[in-house]
Amino acid sequence: MKNVMFPQIILLAALFVILPAVGNCGSTMEGTYTNTGGMVTLDLKSGGKATFTMMGESIPCTYKVKDDKLLLDCTPKGEKVDFLIHGDGSVSGPGFIGNMKKSK
Repeated sequence: MKNVMFPQIILLAALFVILPAVGNCGSTMEGTYTNTGGMVTLDLKSGGKATFTMMGESIPCTYKVKDDKLLLDCTPKGEKVDFLIHGDGSVSGPGFIGNMKKSK
């Protein structure tokens, strides 16, 4: 009887360790990112919603995370922009957007 229950206990323990880690994967990007000059702000919210602000003008967007990329879609008012996600949690965008760090 003891030999039958042991694998089940190990499986349950593994699930309690693994599931919270998997569940938090998508939420790590949420927050406000600002570039060095402060001219560009990207606010990532839950549910894939975002707000992209450049020189005081805000545009509603959506976003997805795929591998090491943050895919921002601001159409129809704006454009689609791909950001590279770095190991330190910062993102970098094209051109003058540059590197953006999480501020909140």
